[in-house]
Amino acid sequence: MPEAELVCSGLIERIGLDNSSITHKVIKNNIEKILKENLEIDDHAGGLKEVARLLTDKEYGVINNPDEIKIVGHRVLHGGDIFSATTIIDEAVKDQIKKLFPLGPLHMPANYTGIIVAEKIFTKATQVAVFDTAFHQTMPPKAFRYAIPKELYTTHHIRAYGFHGTSHKYVSEKALEYLKNPDAKIITVHLGNGSSIAAVDKGKCVDTTMGLGPLTGLIMGTRCGDIDGTVIFHMVNQLGYDINQVDNILNKKSGMLGLAGSSDMRDIKAEIAKGNEDAALAYEMYAYRIRKYIGSYAAALGGLNAVIFTGGIGENDESMRKLSLTGLEFLGIQLDETKNNERQKGIREINTADSVVKALIVPTNEELEIAIQCYELLNK
Repeated sequence: MPEAELVCSGLIERIGLDNSSITHKVIKNNIEKILKENLEIDDHAGGLKEVARLLTDKEYGVINNPDEIKIVGHRVLHGGDIFSATTIIDEAVKDQIKKLFPLGPLHMPANYTGIIVAEKIFTKATQVAVFDTAFHQTMPPKAFRYAIPKELYTTHHIRAYGFHGTSHKYVSEKALEYLKNPDAKIITVHLGNGSSIAAVDKGKCVDTTMGLGPLTGLIMGTRCGDIDGTVIFHMVNQLGYDINQVDNILNKKSGMLGLAGSSDMRDIKAEIAKGNEDAALAYEMYAYRIRKYIGSYAAALGGLNAVIFTGGIGENDESMRKLSLTGLEFLGIQLDETKNNERQKGIREINTADSVVKALIVPTNEELEIAIQCYELLNK
């Protein structure tokens, strides 16, 4: 930094499960080397220790010892209404993060563990928290408040917070640079196993589809997205489910998995090709929900300059992009199917030359965004 030159990247998968794996990529003298290992990794602490081992490996390492690392950036799921910006981690910040565990019970404890372990491994580094909710803290009360008794908000902080903020911030800023219009009204569509949309006005988020937690909004890999709360009451009171079962069903067994038997969009498309009607309906529902939110956010913004697609599905699934934009011609979006079907790297337009509203693919890079925010915080 600040050149943002990638020297090393990696991924640990299946932590705590059979066949845990590490993919470690290092770039030296413009030559990329990839190391893949399968080994038992019981928890996130063990995973981070393996990262430190590989960073200092004689052949695949990029540092001599952990003390060379100056900053460690941590993606922290939930900042509540306490953290609205990237923050240096101290004991007080750690205490506040622990208090936010109930807002993100699946992710927050692991995020906290990452901080504790990193402090022990990278003892000379400044630890920095980048909150996934921070970008959405510019939403006005009319967007983030729920129509529930006021004390649930004032006392228990129940409101919409939004997620994927690191991605939405990165791609929206890249889009504004590309458009050469800092005042643009844009809609960012992040599509992956978890999916969300944000309405961004002059670089500030004014609304987003996820809420108190990441369950609401779009249909996702295993999450149901928007659902009538009465369904929950009915499942508990009439069908005999307990609340933990309902939580598990709506978060882990619904979405595309519940509709069509798989959370992987590639599997869904393969089933569609075989004539599977459930898969075809799931795919159509997924696109319909995106299309509906694009329309509502265009109204919330009071106009629209561009729609941005990002994330694994948003960047790579041309038929989903097409289906999501079909019927939105009245908003001024004209899709160029040839451009949409091309596979290219970097930012690119997929709209026709005469389209009033731009349709862009902007590849996300949450790791780089975290690095930028950390570097800027410590080099003001």
